[in-house]
Amino acid sequence: MKVSDFDFHLPEDRIALRPMVPREAARLLEVADGLHDRRVADLPSLLRAGDLLIINNTKVLPTQLKGTRERDGQTAGFEATLIKSLDGQSWQAFLKPGKRIREGDRVAFGDLTADILSKNEDGVYVLRFAQSPSEVINGLHRLGGMPLPPYIRSKRAEDAQDLTDYQTVFARDEGSVAAPTAGLHFTPELLETIRAKGVLTEEITLHVGAGTFLPVKVDDTDDHTMHAEFGHITPDSAARINAVRQAGGRLICVGTTALRLLESACDDQGVIRPFAAETAIFITPGVRINSADMLLTNFHLPKSTLFMLVCAFAGTEAMKAAYDHAIETGYRFFSYGDACLLTNRSRD
Repeated sequence: MKVSDFDFHLPEDRIALRPMVPREAARLLEVADGLHDRRVADLPSLLRAGDLLIINNTKVLPTQLKGTRERDGQTAGFEATLIKSLDGQSWQAFLKPGKRIREGDRVAFGDLTADILSKNEDGVYVLRFAQSPSEVINGLHRLGGMPLPPYIRSKRAEDAQDLTDYQTVFARDEGSVAAPTAGLHFTPELLETIRAKGVLTEEITLHVGAGTFLPVKVDDTDDHTMHAEFGHITPDSAARINAVRQAGGRLICVGTTALRLLESACDDQGVIRPFAAETAIFITPGVRINSADMLLTNFHLPKSTLFMLVCAFAGTEAMKAAYDHAIETGYRFFSYGDACLLTNRSRD
């Protein structure tokens, strides 16, 4: 398929720079038999007793760092976004401006120091810290800011408010460099209302990588190489998820991260298997999705793999109509934006 088939025009003022307060006050577009304008607070009324919300409990690390480089008596400042831990001490990173950094440089982030080992053709650097893995993590919590996506950081700097805004109420298992943003809409009060209705919840873990924000640079989807992310579904979680489906309950994924992990662990009959590995699953229209029945997700970037995924899930024409409606009626887009609730049409 042509990547250009998934393009659309998004006015700059539709990009949300802060979340709604309270979180469940965000708008919710239900894409079912037609389009229905709601609020996230209405979600309990759209669910049934016996349904199961599948939640990604990953926790975002504050991997945005300000660094300095010393060379030939000259000091230069730069910014680093750590995007993937390779062994605890070595990390992949984006550096800006990259022209100030060379292979072999020693750089410092406060009391953390690292050597620049390499730079690949995609502009991703590999740094090796002098400190131990635990010291690096402690340093990130002392020195780092939230790694906000480029479409927010290009308009404002991250700040202390983002430390809580860019973290879900489910966040438990530290390891992501981007938030599972559909989960940002939930509050303890909303969860209490949902559970009081008899809706179940199950936590799984997919550590979100920065590749989720990288543009698709090819013309045809067949030529795109998907980024890999580590996911984990325990045997007990898999058993509980399967039991809900066997009892007739619906599986509702909170976010594309939960869906990609669930589908990676799913067989052709819809049975979820325990999973502990990296997944680079790429879901495009024409792919049958056997795992989830519904999907709660935010509004995604034009020509992104995530927009392709929602088109596969709910139908390309339906999603293009939904996005047109969202743009025309003032919905807020991307990580801090509004949400939509989709029904799986890939099995129709």
